[in-house]
Formats: sequence, structure tokens, C-alpha cells
Amino acid sequence: MRYFIAGGIVVLIVGGLVGIKFGQISMLMKAGKAAEQLGPPPESVSTTTVKEDVWEETLSAVGSVVAAKGVALSSEVPGVVNAIRFESGAQVKAGQVLLELDSSVERAQLASAIARRELATLNTGRSRQLAKQSAIPRSQLDGDEAQLKTSRADLSALQAQIERKTIRAPFSGRLGIRAVNLGQYLNPGTQVTTLESLDVVYVDFTLPQQDLNDVAPRTPVRVSLSGDKKAVFEGTISAVDPAIDVTTRSVRLRASIPNRQELLRPGMFVSVSVVKPQKVHVLAAPATAVLHASYGDSVFVVEDRKDPAGQVVQGSDGKPAKVARQQFVRVGAARGDYVAITDGIKQGQELVSMGAFKLRNGVGIAIHNEVQPSFSLQPQPENR
Repeated sequence: MRYFIAGGIVVLIVGGLVGIKFGQISMLMKAGKAAEQLGPPPESVSTTTVKEDVWEETLSAVGSVVAAKGVALSSEVPGVVNAIRFESGAQVKAGQVLLELDSSVERAQLASAIARRELATLNTGRSRQLAKQSAIPRSQLDGDEAQLKTSRADLSALQAQIERKTIRAPFSGRLGIRAVNLGQYLNPGTQVTTLESLDVVYVDFTLPQQDLNDVAPRTPVRVSLSGDKKAVFEGTISAVDPAIDVTTRSVRLRASIPNRQELLRPGMFVSVSVVKPQKVHVLAAPATAVLHASYGDSVFVVEDRKDPAGQVVQGSDGKPAKVARQQFVRVGAARGDYVAITDGIKQGQELVSMGAFKLRNGVGIAIHNEVQPSFSLQPQPENR
């Protein structure tokens, strides 16, 4: 009897365990079927609405800054530096004396030439008075007048030699680094310093030959320096090269840019945008919404989930459940964080702007626009 009682207890325990496991397995099977009907869990994404925008048409290029007026100042004649009247990097005005060479010999000769001119002037004056009275022959008067002209010419020549030993600023601008020292002997052509006028600078750049019809003198131009949020300058095209480069098939252009604060310096690398007169209407979408692939570009359009009968499926929050539908598009020009969609979508459609890379066609989504970043047509990221 004890064995039967023990065996019965074991059977009851095993039966209870089997019943519990059967119930658990049944619940899991029901939950699996329910999950299969609901589909995979929705993916968290951010969305944006496609809007029509008006964009300027621009031509982009890279250019180099060139001084509107720039010279290397040098000595025309040999001599020893007698005085330096400028500092490196100083702002000077047109005609200001910068450097003087020793001209003591020429100045001594100048004093002698002045004395000869004064004597020739007196002799010529007497000869004219005597010639009126026919007291001297006409040839003597002619000789005295020729002597006066010769003395004046010799005086002018000496004054020119002295002036050539004085280097002056040919125009107003900013000097470069001084390359000579006091007492140094200079040969003809020795560079003293450089002078640049930076109030207005030129930006030289090139564009493909097919853009030649879109550029002309006085076309607006924007020039920007990379890494500086405020370094954007506006100007106009001042010249278009009439010849096309036979190697690159591009045309050279020159833009004139006001530079009163002297932020642009000759030799700088800048980004150039030539603004076309016409504007275009585009459907703009964030660049993060576009998926690029070898078979084409696509976006995910947000739509309501529908059952096989065509009825909208309600989510757990009582609102229509959303799904993402992959739509192939044609992409146009880019502006900042946006790209133009030329074909494939319509105005007012809702697109997935963040998280599109993890989606597939028909997958459920959960929209969380509170974490969506801001997009800009002219982003200015911090330079790190």
C-alpha cells in the first residue's frame, strides 16, 4: 500500500508539472501568433513634410585672392641706403617717401648746375638788351640762349637723378616686410619691400565652358572663407577672359570684392558662388532622408497601415498605425542640409528624415519628432 501511495504522489506531481508546462507553451504559442499578426515592432524615426521652396541658382568654384594693386618696390639706380622712412606692415599714402639713397654727390653737382643756370640767365638777359640796340651780333644772342637751355636741361637731369634715389609709394596701401637695412648698398632692381592695396581685391577662378552663357560682367558673386562663419563677402564679376583654355576647356573669370576690413589677403584660397539671375521652385528634403544605392536613390514615404480589406489599422494609442513605403526618386542640386527632389514625390508628403537607413519597404514605424535635429540651407558647423 505504501508503494501505491508513493507512486500515486509521483504521478500527481509529474502530471502537475506537465500541465503547467503545457499552459506555458500554449501561452507562448498564442503570443507568437498575435505577434505574427501584429508584425515586427515599429522602428523609431523622425519625419519631415515636403515643402516647395525657392532656390537661387548658383555656380560653384574655387578661387584665389589677388591684390587689385600690388607691386614689389625696388631701386632703379645703385646707391647706399641713407634713410628708411617706413616700418614693415605700415599703411602708407600715395607719394609718401619710403627710402632714400645717398645723393650727396648729385646734390653738390646740383648746386653747380644752379649757379651755371643763374649765370646763363643773366648773360642771356644782357644779350637780349644789347641785341635790341644792335650792339652785338645775332649769333652771340643765339649762343647765350642755347647756353641757358643747356644749363636748364643739366639742372633737370640732376634733379631727376636725385629723385630716382628717393623711393615713394606709387599708391595708397599696406607695405610688406622690409628687405633692406640702413647703410646697405643696393644694386639696380634690388627689392626693398612690397606694397598691396587691399581695399578692393580680385578673386580669380574658372568655370566650365558650358557655363559661359550664365556669367557676364556685373554678375553677383559670393566669396567665403572656410572655417569662418562671418567671412562671407559679396562682389561682382569684373572681367571674363575671352579665350577658353584648350587643356581644361574652362574659362577664367575675375571678381571684384570690397575688402575694407582687409580680411582677404592675396594668395588666400576661397570658395566662390556665382549667383544666376533666375530662381527655381524646388521640392526640398533633408539630405538624410535620401538613401543612395547603385540601383537608384530612394526615400521612405510615411503612410497609414491598412489591413487586407483596405481599412486603416489603429495603433495601441488609438491613432492610425504608420508604415514606411520605399519610393525611388530623382535627386537634383544640394543646398546645405537639403537636396532638391525633381521626381518621385509630391508637395505635402511626409518623409522619414532620420533613421531611414534601418527601414525596409512596408515596415512599421513610430514617429518621434521631438529628437529631430534642425536643418539649414546654409549650415555653419563649428570648425574642430
